[in-house]
Amino acid sequence: MASDSRPVAGWWRTGLCRAVLTALLLLLPLIGSSAGEVVSVVRAGSLLDIVNERLLSDQMITIQGGRILAVQPWSAAAVPENATVHDWSAWTVLPGLMDMHTHLADSAQSANVLAPLEMTAAQSVLQGVAHAERTLLAGFTTVRDVGVWRAFNDVALRDAIDGGIVPGPRMAVVGAYITVPGGAGDITGQAFDVAVPADLRFGVVRSPDEVRERVRTLIQNGATFIKTLATGAVLTTGTQIGAQELSEEELRAAVAEAAQYGVYVTAHAHGAEGIKAAVRAGVRSIEHGSLLDAESIELMRERGTWLVADIYNAEYIDRAGRLEGWPAEMLAKNDATADVQRENFRKAHAAGVRLAYGTDSGVYPHGDNALQFAWMVRYGMTPMQAIRAATLSAAEMLGWEEQVGSIGPGKWADLVAVPGNPLEDITVLETVVAVMKGGSVYLEPARN
Repeated sequence: MASDSRPVAGWWRTGLCRAVLTALLLLLPLIGSSAGEVVSVVRAGSLLDIVNERLLSDQMITIQGGRILAVQPWSAAAVPENATVHDWSAWTVLPGLMDMHTHLADSAQSANVLAPLEMTAAQSVLQGVAHAERTLLAGFTTVRDVGVWRAFNDVALRDAIDGGIVPGPRMAVVGAYITVPGGAGDITGQAFDVAVPADLRFGVVRSPDEVRERVRTLIQNGATFIKTLATGAVLTTGTQIGAQELSEEELRAAVAEAAQYGVYVTAHAHGAEGIKAAVRAGVRSIEHGSLLDAESIELMRERGTWLVADIYNAEYIDRAGRLEGWPAEMLAKNDATADVQRENFRKAHAAGVRLAYGTDSGVYPHGDNALQFAWMVRYGMTPMQAIRAATLSAAEMLGWEEQVGSIGPGKWADLVAVPGNPLEDITVLETVVAVMKGGSVYLEPARN
């Protein structure tokens, strides 16, 4: 399998570096294949142009070195000599999808709150290999992995994917949660005198100084961004969803320390006060945002803070949780947030808050990530807006928009194909028939 490089957080944010690299990439079509690199072509029956919000018919996408050289009408272009042709003319082609809230390198949610203690770090990261492949084959070529119980399992998985050792999406990773003792990102439910392994509590902090130290260590060991737990969680026993856990001072310490390394911070936050504290502290995005109020919505809109709301997730928790006997506390908290979160998603979208697609996969089975599209349309988005949230908007939130998120010259050749027109029926995104990442094909359409 061909190796490909991920966008790099630090120097890539420098505007001059981005401009120079982009200019060089745009020259590639003029250079052609003289360097000896294999050229491939995708024939798209329809192509979804995210930037201009239009559907183009019968297009040719030319690819070299894992990147797109050109996009042009099939009838107006000649197939380069010796090029490999992928005939996707019966399908709609769109950019590789992006999920901004996943948990690939972890065990699945279960009725056993202490399940992370029943698996070694090696076992859990090997489970993550299967999760990563399943996610990629579902058409999600880039993900943001927002936390693991075993510290740095996500970094190991990301590096194995980037090194071509295992198949999977591009990953932005956090290394570990930043959380208070007994908080939303801590292991809870064990007897008070049971010692929890250090790597399962790596991000537990008790002061702004400890926040700064953990942030530094996480970044130095491969974290792409920082995940803070500002409030309690639905699926962490003993926590209250509306209660603020990290203080605003601690959140500010995380943001300030991360900024020194060119790294941003996100905040898990359900309760309105925790959301507002995190936004004032300068986080890039709010995860979940279940109990948003009018003030927090306006503050997010004003500050340009992104919302990543997993509005399908509660449906799965209710169904699987009752069937499998998940703790009553979890189910009660899910009941208290499900419909409220969805209505607040609708309000945030109507108010102009920036939205990126994120599902909390890992709570529900990996590979089912596309099930949320229909819920986003149900709660106020057009199909194009929902798709943009999972492509270009997600890329913009990551700061990777010049690398991924749309189909154009210089971008990584991350492409998926689906049957039908997703602008007419968003659920066709649940049936991906072809996947390309960085010019390498992982799934080809079946032919009759």
